[in-house]
Amino acid sequence: MTSSEAGRDGRFGPDTLAVRGGLVRSGFDETAEALYLTQGYVYETAAQAEAAFAGEVDHYIYSRYGNPTVRAFEERLRLIEGEGAEACFATATCMAAVFTSLAAFLRAGDRVVASRALFGSCFVILDELLPRWGIRCDFVDGHDLAQWEKALASPAQAVFFESPSNPMQDLVDVAAVCELAHAAGARVVVDNVFATPLLQKPFALGADIVVYSATKHIDGQGRVLGGAILGPKDYVEGDVQTLMRHTGPSMSPFNAWVLLKGLETLRLRVDHQCAVAARLALWLEAHPRVRSVRYPYLPSHPQYELSRRQMSAGGTVVTFEVEGGKDAAFAALDALRVVDISNNLGDTKSLVTHPATTTHRRLTPQARADAGITDGVVRISVGLEDADDLLADLEQALG
Repeated sequence: MTSSEAGRDGRFGPDTLAVRGGLVRSGFDETAEALYLTQGYVYETAAQAEAAFAGEVDHYIYSRYGNPTVRAFEERLRLIEGEGAEACFATATCMAAVFTSLAAFLRAGDRVVASRALFGSCFVILDELLPRWGIRCDFVDGHDLAQWEKALASPAQAVFFESPSNPMQDLVDVAAVCELAHAAGARVVVDNVFATPLLQKPFALGADIVVYSATKHIDGQGRVLGGAILGPKDYVEGDVQTLMRHTGPSMSPFNAWVLLKGLETLRLRVDHQCAVAARLALWLEAHPRVRSVRYPYLPSHPQYELSRRQMSAGGTVVTFEVEGGKDAAFAALDALRVVDISNNLGDTKSLVTHPATTTHRRLTPQARADAGITDGVVRISVGLEDADDLLADLEQALG
């Protein structure tokens, strides 16, 4: 029995699946996963090629359609995600995953209800790109269940949100919103990047589709880009596969191989990062130059009780607001000596960014204000450094 089959039977836990799930060895019986750097495949006969293109035999056709290394990554991630993730399709980037997850089933005249607390590019997809094809999007404050109830009192085809959100760590009551969405006829797409596949299980809470930036924690070492869409088999192997095959944002075999290895250490990295992030959040909350701190497992978080119900830890990112606005925030960032300024997150290296001028600069000032992103807001993604070194760096930078 292969690791994949054992995982389907529920015989392995998530940590075992992280190193053995989806493993299919070649005839050489290698220890590490094989890397199949090929764009195409050959056939023994012309009749076999015909049958492959007709879908009558299981044979790789072209690496834009599928590749053994990419498939191994998809299967491993699917197994780690757990019950409800019937299938997975890997994409070149997270934004390809977000766009494809929606475009695969939305049509002109459809309506989306989304939380306005979104990563900048996700907001652009919903607010600018999809409307070009006649798809309407209504935005709500994701933490306000009454707004969801009002927006979903009318029929909708899709609901989209992040929880926790980037960068302000707003939470959505996933189970409650899924119930409202399904009553309105909508499929629920959850961006689970901040929570990772380990800290929150959207399918268990009622979600229909989950998307990831594999660039973040899954690689987690600043090497490659990637994304993933998980959901029902008929959706992933139907609408998603069709759109992916004919528009082309597929994952490269090399990136898939790197991401496979990233999954092997995901638990170790995320556990350490969460523990240090929680410590930094408490320290920052007591600092006189910090106006406020957002971290889901911090008791002062307005949705602390919800975070404890639907997440198993607080995550690897801490968001805080510095007194003095942009100038003070920039001064603090420039003074850091251990933490790097970067717009990425979920890395082994601690990274800090100023969302208003980078990741969320495309939003209007009003949209940023609505999301709580002031000019003093700073987002720190905690890496694997010693906690004392990070605290000392923040202390000298904040003064």
